[in-house]
Amino acid sequence: MRALDVIDAGPEHAAAIVDIIRRSFGARPTLDPPSTAMDETEESIAEVLAGPGGLLVERRGLPMGALLFDESRPDKLGLRRVAVDPDIQARGVASAMVGVAEDTAEERGKDGIWLHVREELPDTIRFWRHRKYHPVSQDGPLIEFGKTLWLAREVPTPDAMHELASRVAELVRPGDLLVLSGDLGAGKTTFTQGLGRAMGVEGPITSPTFVLARTHPSPDDGPGLVHVDAYRLGGPEEIDDLDLDASAEESVTVVEWGAGLAEQLSDSWLSVAIEVREARPIDPLGTKADGTHGTTPQEAHEDVEPRVVTVKPHGPRWVDVPLRSTLLS
Repeated sequence: MRALDVIDAGPEHAAAIVDIIRRSFGARPTLDPPSTAMDETEESIAEVLAGPGGLLVERRGLPMGALLFDESRPDKLGLRRVAVDPDIQARGVASAMVGVAEDTAEERGKDGIWLHVREELPDTIRFWRHRKYHPVSQDGPLIEFGKTLWLAREVPTPDAMHELASRVAELVRPGDLLVLSGDLGAGKTTFTQGLGRAMGVEGPITSPTFVLARTHPSPDDGPGLVHVDAYRLGGPEEIDDLDLDASAEESVTVVEWGAGLAEQLSDSWLSVAIEVREARPIDPLGTKADGTHGTTPQEAHEDVEPRVVTVKPHGPRWVDVPLRSTLLS
């Protein structure tokens, strides 16, 4: 199939979208109670397109798919009437729409996306699960699915890395797993130090390379921190030998060098990938990270090696968590 055009739809596209919705929903199995999608009119669709908006997919100017947005929730973008021409199923139309919808949610400052799926439509459920959407609740035959969006943020200094980790500390709870990745010296331990300080756990946090794992208890009722270094481990089975299950439920577990090894420890985890960008000289007349201007003589000879930290949620635990609004505020 040739390239698809995904268009931000306006009221002028209402007729085309109504046609796609009726053909798409009309080709589905008979449901009880029936879908209300067949009740849509050009007027009702135009009203939505004039407000929250929607998407229209075309190929060579011919409508292929459409969806409507719902902004009834302040923190999430809703998807309604997700419809694809029944004659071109499995051609990537729905995936293209969902990708643009996620970009739209990000542009509008949302933390995630929600939508309803009928339980009688297993193929539709598989489609959304494959795209990392997870069931949140169910009301009769309607299953609500949700997804929290990932984010990437530039972190210019170790202090900024500590600050980012302190934001993550606001979101974690006992039983959470964080999987850290990045080259040597990227800042994985710096991130963990900021996390542990914000959590208020005991003991200095240093790289646990030679002891593999350290436990930092909380002096109060908060969760402890289990700090693991998987650099010297040969495979996932060696993670099991550390017996992390004994403390996982009441602690937050952070695994450095854990990508591809530690994900088996839980059905949900937060991946934190740290990338070192090319060093750039400090501008002696520019604004520093603390908001002041100029540099000290020592700083004038130093280069800044900014990090880009990418935080991605995985699994049902992170659905409904305000990840982007917390880490980007």
